Amino acid sequence: MISTSDVELAATRIRDRVRRTPVLAADDGVWFKLEQLQHTGSFKARGAFNRIIAAGELSAAGVVTASGGNAGLAVAHAAREFDLAARVYVPANAPAVKVAKLRKLGAAVELVGEKYADAYDAAVKHAADSGALFCHAYDQPEICAGQGTLGLELLEQTGGVDTVLVAVGGGGLLAGVAAAVEGRARVVGVEPRTIPTLNAALAAGEPVAVEVSGVAADSLGATRLGDIAFAVATRTDAGSVLVDDTAIVEARAALWDRYRLAVEPGGATAFAALLSGGYRPAPGERVAVLLCGANTDPATLTSPTAAPPAARTPR
Repeated sequence: MISTSDVELAATRIRDRVRRTPVLAADDGVWFKLEQLQHTGSFKARGAFNRIIAAGELSAAGVVTASGGNAGLAVAHAAREFDLAARVYVPANAPAVKVAKLRKLGAAVELVGEKYADAYDAAVKHAADSGALFCHAYDQPEICAGQGTLGLELLEQTGGVDTVLVAVGGGGLLAGVAAAVEGRARVVGVEPRTIPTLNAALAAGEPVAVEVSGVAADSLGATRLGDIAFAVATRTDAGSVLVDDTAIVEARAALWDRYRLAVEPGGATAFAALLSGGYRPAPGERVAVLLCGANTDPATLTSPTAAPPAARTPR
């Protein structure tokens, strides 16, 4: 549903709106792509800008999304940059700190229901009733293509890699990066064992609903892999690796202790595959790890046992 050309077009659209995040050469031929330094602390700003710019002239209703997390922050930020109204629907149990961040960015926040599905349905209805542009958290072509622009940067910055390890929730990042590097590198999706959206979809031959829990649920807590991600993953033969919560917490602590890189649990998930041995590079294999988000509590960075509580608000 998206190709390399879609990602290249997205890169042209958003190049003056997003940061070209740096890469860091780590140990043993491993590269880190530091996307936690992106606007609003995650890669999501790329997709939000691409979706809004591609839509052209918008109505006075502006944009709407359903997300109590990184996607909502990205849409609110992009809307503010274009002086557009932004409405974000979140479950009533969304963390107060994230609701406060959304409001600080100028978004109108609507608390609806007790789960993400309730907020999603309300956002879709608002878009249909008002004419606002609906921005999906991970399953729209423009969103996925925008996320993939970091893959193009990565290839340019490193001179090319063999494998890219990508954290997976709904799969928007996986879809975009796999399309961006198709034919030049392989993408391996890394996900918590407690939220195996990609793994379950590949096993079933289609996206299926999974239970959501664990330390990375606030950013990787989609209940189902997106259709675009599944199509791109199967077309590009993307791999799947599952990691335990313990490995995620340890990877997050190691990133801080060794490199002074502060990331959220979801942002450390891809690195957890390397650190735990879930993914073992072949001799000479060039591996890039995407550190995709930094919206975290700094107080929990220093100890592997200081895991943040499981979140109840996906995406």
